[in-house]
Amino acid sequence: MTASESPLTVLIADDQPLVRRGLALIFHADPGVSVVGEAGDGREAVDLALRLRPDVVLMDIRMPRLDGVEATAALAAELPDCRVLALSTFDMDEYVVGALRAGAAGFLPKDVSPEELVAAVHTVSRGEAAVAPRLLTRLISAYVTTPAPRAATPRVRPDLTSRETDVWALIARGYDNTEIAEELRISPSTVKNHVTAVFAKLGARDRAQAVIAAYESGLITAGGE
Repeated sequence: MTASESPLTVLIADDQPLVRRGLALIFHADPGVSVVGEAGDGREAVDLALRLRPDVVLMDIRMPRLDGVEATAALAAELPDCRVLALSTFDMDEYVVGALRAGAAGFLPKDVSPEELVAAVHTVSRGEAAVAPRLLTRLISAYVTTPAPRAATPRVRPDLTSRETDVWALIARGYDNTEIAEELRISPSTVKNHVTAVFAKLGARDRAQAVIAAYESGLITAGGE
């Protein structure tokens, strides 16, 4: 961060005071991040976010009064420029997919390293998703996708071009833009344009929501192509 740049502002929402303090200490070591507030439940998280306007909210999934999923949905509707990074004690948690559907920019288990957590906050602040593709696939496999008969036909999106569908499928398999460009033999700028178009047509805020849509549509099946 240069002298002219302002640090990213972060709001921490968790019902355990010790967890909030531990997270705050992690960010204290990064001059590029400033913790501007702490909330002990989902309702307080929404109220503080609307008042403080943080760049990123670290949102515990399971909290009293208003859980993390409901709080995320409220922020997506009322403060769309704020990015939510959901946290959970458990990798396999049905609330995680709910949070991603509600508008969370990503998900991390609470046992990630401090370095991974800080990197994820910077990632979501740039408008990208911070969900490991393998973890997202496991979540979708467990909580979103129902095994379909082999003869089942995926629900085709007529509003997507053939190339956009190819790009969407690769996003769902965890490819980044560079890898998509290499796979389809097109330029990175063309990939970026296709990704933007796919997000707009799907109504997806980011890669996480696009991946969920791909599985739910039958374009991709868990554990398969």
